[in-house]
Amino acid sequence: MAGPRIRVLICDDSIVIRRLITDVLKADAEIEVVGTAVNGKNALDKLAMLKPDIMTLDVEMPVMDGLEALVELRRRDKKLPVIMFSTLTERGAGATLDALERGASDYVTKPANVGSVSESMEAVRSQLIPKIKSLTGRAPMPPKRARPAFGGEPPRGPAAPGAPGAPSAGGPITTAGRTGKVDVVAIGVSTGGPDALTTVISHLPGSLPVPIVVTQHMPPVFTQLFAQRLDTKSALHVVEARNGEPVTPGKVLIAPGDYHMRFKRSGDTVTAVTDQGPQENYCRPAVDPMFRSAAEVYGGNVLAVIMTGMGQDGHRGAEPILRAGGALLVQDEATSVVWGMPGAAVAAGLPCDIIPLPQLAEAIASRASSGRGTISRSRGA
Repeated sequence: MAGPRIRVLICDDSIVIRRLITDVLKADAEIEVVGTAVNGKNALDKLAMLKPDIMTLDVEMPVMDGLEALVELRRRDKKLPVIMFSTLTERGAGATLDALERGASDYVTKPANVGSVSESMEAVRSQLIPKIKSLTGRAPMPPKRARPAFGGEPPRGPAAPGAPGAPSAGGPITTAGRTGKVDVVAIGVSTGGPDALTTVISHLPGSLPVPIVVTQHMPPVFTQLFAQRLDTKSALHVVEARNGEPVTPGKVLIAPGDYHMRFKRSGDTVTAVTDQGPQENYCRPAVDPMFRSAAEVYGGNVLAVIMTGMGQDGHRGAEPILRAGGALLVQDEATSVVWGMPGAAVAAGLPCDIIPLPQLAEAIASRASSGRGTISRSRGA
């Protein structure tokens, strides 16, 4: 076995859930459950003795609930990864979004309407174990490729044909032929996304002359509440996309949970198309189908952005955007909660600029406004 096992502390007031999580994690040779706690205070009291690498935390508990415990934990320890356990309800989603704003790293939804213990265990296993390994740096990462000799944060060169992660078809992708014009900004993001998206979207000007479309890996209910929260913090109008929703400047469309978001053009009008097509990269919504559709509808006038997230969703969908003459920005490793999705794009050799989170809004606004005059509009138009 490579390295020590990942030490996990489980905090939940339900003995059934504590046992379920324990049994799921004990089946993985890389993970060790070092303790359990029945409420937030109990968990905080055990931290110094157990020294976990990561912690799971229920939201609703007696004595001290998950949100109270998280706030106190972050006073003591800014870096310990925390995964919230949430219910697929409006109340559960709202509390989870509160937790993410207060420093939680990610969340897992509790099994709902599952007919057997084995199905419940599989539902938890499929979500929880990959997140534990990603947040503790144990998930396999794509190999890093050397930077070309450009100044600043340079575009990355294409991978050699046939190399691992090389573009799948159509020959090398180069930066040649780009006009620089942007008609839409398409953002893909996962783990760490709510906080990172809030940072970016809240700093974009209301005069941004192009629409923004976003796929954030989130289940139903969560996407609607997240869009509503983000709308209150942004000069742009943020909505959960509906089928037929116009894609217009001044608006940010969030792909709805359990639906892919694609696009359709009729003359000068572009609308969102939502569908429940097959999962891609084990996700729905997924970034790849959104990126592919953006390339089909907008050609090379797409600015793709891949932000923090586990897995590799986005880099294959970015290929047709780049082949058409579009551009790609990726969030840098230092400011990403998990550098899986951005790292996969870099490892694949896709030409891109690597931008720290605090500079992403400025980079997006600059690219989107290049060659255009800013426009005035009333919010919500």
